[in-house]
Amino acid sequence: MNDTPGWASPGSARSDGQNADVPRPAEPADDNGPASKWSSDQPPAAQWSAPEGRTAPGRYGPPVPPQPSPGWGGRPQGGWGQPPAAKPGVIPLRPLGVGEILEGSVSTLRAHWRTVLGITLTVSVIAQIATVLAGRYLLPEPTRISAEPGTAEALRQSVESLQTSFIGLLPTLFIGLIATLFTTAPLTVIISRSVLGRPATLADAWREARPRLAQLLGLTLLLALIAAAVGSLAVLPGLLVGDTAGLTLIALGTLAAIPVVIWLMIRFSLAPPALMLERQGVIASLRRSAKLVQGTWWRIFGIVLLTLVLTLLVTMVIAIPFVAIGFVADGTALSDMLAGRTPEFGWTYTIITSIGSVIAAAITYPVSAGVTALLYIDQRIRREALDLELARAAGVPGYGTEPPGSSLRS
Repeated sequence: MNDTPGWASPGSARSDGQNADVPRPAEPADDNGPASKWSSDQPPAAQWSAPEGRTAPGRYGPPVPPQPSPGWGGRPQGGWGQPPAAKPGVIPLRPLGVGEILEGSVSTLRAHWRTVLGITLTVSVIAQIATVLAGRYLLPEPTRISAEPGTAEALRQSVESLQTSFIGLLPTLFIGLIATLFTTAPLTVIISRSVLGRPATLADAWREARPRLAQLLGLTLLLALIAAAVGSLAVLPGLLVGDTAGLTLIALGTLAAIPVVIWLMIRFSLAPPALMLERQGVIASLRRSAKLVQGTWWRIFGIVLLTLVLTLLVTMVIAIPFVAIGFVADGTALSDMLAGRTPEFGWTYTIITSIGSVIAAAITYPVSAGVTALLYIDQRIRREALDLELARAAGVPGYGTEPPGSSLRS
């Protein structure tokens, strides 16, 4: 026999066939009916409302929002155990997603556009002028390829063309490294201040970055030497063998060296912000970067690759109209191209395209530097709970006072 009572809402009619001895909720009595167990002192209907949060002591007090309480790792907890994302600056102080890292970089550019563009435009203009002058007056003439060369002549011309291209690339790479150095140092300082919601002026950024420039230059050159050493060791057997077999070995060595160089560059990609923000030396920064990247190499590689693709697309969108205008303005280059000859570009084309390159660099430099700095901060938040120190340094309520030596330094 089942003694479980059935369920019915208060005041509902008895269902047909329901056993009379089944317990039912008590019903309020009318004026002529028997007394019920319901109190006659009922609140007015208009005073009932759905709860919207904790209420203060009393019957119908106004809702009070949930108060933070200590949670995992010392982070304040909000409702339902979810940590509130304090955001004193351009990013929320918690582990970041890919979109938040990119958005933080762009937000820094928007928030401090005068300071950021003052740095990037100055560096871009100087770098572009140096690149143009080096290409015009320092680089050798490109190798002329014969129309129908024999096998030996084709091999010789291919080697000479490769050497000329490599020599022509060296000044551009060196100028690019120096430009990156003078943009990365102050921009990293600006981004670290933006994370805390603090103002950043050009004078402040330069004053904090200047003492680290020599070490950052050493780190940049060391990374370039590491990449060059790996590439040289890979192609050395082919250069020693020579002939057709040597070219095959050079091609195979290059294919083998590319993934090694990429792996090393991603492994050490967080060394510049570690050097700038933790005041570490060159070798210590490389070790620090390797430690932070360990276990998340593919994630960081994906973010860096995505940033590279986006900056390349932005550069193309900006540069292509200037290239087209340069072709039209430089009549000699346009006539040579229409005649099927290799165009020889004059100063008109060079100046117009250089303006496009400066504009593109001024926009993409801070985005790339911002992604690197925010990746470093994100890795420290994930591994070392840096968000707690940042929140205390920014004066976020509920995180206590700022301890001595706190900030982005460890």
